[in-house]
Amino acid sequence: MRNLLRILAGLVAIGVIVLPVVAVLNGWIGTERFPFRKLHIEGELSASDAAELRQTLAPLTKRGFFATDLHQAQAALSTLPWVAHAEVRKRWPDEIDVKVVAQRPFAYWGKSQLVSDKGLLFPRQDGMALPKGMPQLDGDPRNVADVLALYAKSRELFAVAGIGVNALTQDRRGSWSMALSDGTQVIVGRNDAEARIERFAGLMPRLVAQQGRPLQRADLRYTNGFALVWSGAPAPATTKPTAPISTPAPKPALPAPLPTPIASTFRIPFHVPYTAYRIS
Repeated sequence: MRNLLRILAGLVAIGVIVLPVVAVLNGWIGTERFPFRKLHIEGELSASDAAELRQTLAPLTKRGFFATDLHQAQAALSTLPWVAHAEVRKRWPDEIDVKVVAQRPFAYWGKSQLVSDKGLLFPRQDGMALPKGMPQLDGDPRNVADVLALYAKSRELFAVAGIGVNALTQDRRGSWSMALSDGTQVIVGRNDAEARIERFAGLMPRLVAQQGRPLQRADLRYTNGFALVWSGAPAPATTKPTAPISTPAPKPALPAPLPTPIASTFRIPFHVPYTAYRIS
């Protein structure tokens, strides 16, 4: 009997010690004694991005320092469409640290996606704040790097004549086509796309000057020339390329497609009215 009482007494003693620890770790008690008071965010993001991170994490951290599930918090941040990667850590006694790699939209991709400035595809969602003037790109998702490379080269070539590239597409057969900022539709074809674009971009200003009217469509899928459709022209005319201008105009420096984001660090208080905090 005495042994049983000793065992029971030992179990009670263990329970007295263990249960409060379990209760604290699960957020059953002590939440108000171990709250998060600071949120430290590190990454290339704007003030509005930081505010969205705070709003996402706030309901997940109300159970206090010990009971907050970091895996759950990290998973919640990863669902934000502009977040490429997020790491969440705790720092005693009352701070949670977040390191974020943001996806910055560079171009539209197809009908429902965006491509980041790092060449990553991510879904386009309603209400997203997007930069103006982004190009429209499309192709096999496995060939994003090739599409971006040809777009960059084409943009550089047509910039000499002050013309932008609004769209570049590669279809399922591998054939390229593009839309220029002056309204010209260009069919490039599958083979030697960069060489064909370079040849046409060098001759286009002279051809337009000779015709004195806008160019509607150019088909570059010819070995020794282009098929051109001019504004008001009833039928295409095949134009053989002539010698390039001997003294081409110097290429202007191209602006970066997107402003380079600045690495920022935000420290904002937790669990206070949204309008009450300042980002410093």
